Amino acid sequence: MAKPVIITCAPTGGIHTPTMSEHLPITPDEIATASIEAAEAGASIIHLHARDPETGKPDPDPDLFMRFLPRIKQSTDAVVNVSTGGGLGMTREERLRAATRASPEMASLNVGSMNFGIFPMANKYSEWKFDWEPQFLDMTRDFIFRNTFADLEYVVKELGEGHGTKFEFECYDLGHLYNLAWLIDQGWMKPPFFVQMVFGVLGGVGADLDNLMHMHTIADKLFGDEYEWSVLAAGRHQMPFGTQAAMLGGNLRVGLEDSLYIGPGKLAESNADQVRKIRGIVEALGLEVATPEQARERLGLKGADQVGF
Repeated sequence: MAKPVIITCAPTGGIHTPTMSEHLPITPDEIATASIEAAEAGASIIHLHARDPETGKPDPDPDLFMRFLPRIKQSTDAVVNVSTGGGLGMTREERLRAATRASPEMASLNVGSMNFGIFPMANKYSEWKFDWEPQFLDMTRDFIFRNTFADLEYVVKELGEGHGTKFEFECYDLGHLYNLAWLIDQGWMKPPFFVQMVFGVLGGVGADLDNLMHMHTIADKLFGDEYEWSVLAAGRHQMPFGTQAAMLGGNLRVGLEDSLYIGPGKLAESNADQVRKIRGIVEALGLEVATPEQARERLGLKGADQVGF
């Protein structure tokens, strides 16, 4: 029997900017509400970033996270996943501040340095709500998102060994799977491992279904039965790739971090709308959606009673 599909929702992220959608959650209250609604719609994991509530700029301040993490925990049974990606341009220490403060069940970890080009999005807009937005996007023309082997070791030891936090290992290219295999071989982590395959970001692997199939094949060879895998794809590829992952026995991620749209040319009015749409597809395929408790069991998480919020 097929395993229930774990749906992750990433409500706000650190990529899109306020001009791009009026529905992008920015304030702690908006992020909390979006997360709770997504969980009620069927997401069992919530992947979280914080933003400056005045400008919407990605912000690593742990105090901002603490304005919505407790609310989400109190209102849902969802697994709270704190991003260590932060916002582009943040230092390693800045990116880790919120996670070490919160000691969550899960945290994200990008397992390879890469070009991370979001500058083409600036061409779609001529007016901006905030001055920082076009500068933030254009900066990525000459930017490397740093995740060196020393960085990976630091995060895994600081959060994994230090807090019992498990990771959403974000793999943006084939080589990232091999980076993760090296990390596992060091003996710093225990299975099961949660591998999030990411498609469609400029600088990473393209959103081609052949790439999905190949990365899944290589992940099976590297990790065997010791991992769970999930897929996210940027922009218009979000729903097709999530559907394909579910059909192949994997899991999936949606949310306004990854795509602002619900359909061709139509902005999503909420994160919950995206969750409901992909849940409908999953169930139409004859599959079940995993509960938070099922996700915790399959991913070997420490439990919501062991977090720091």
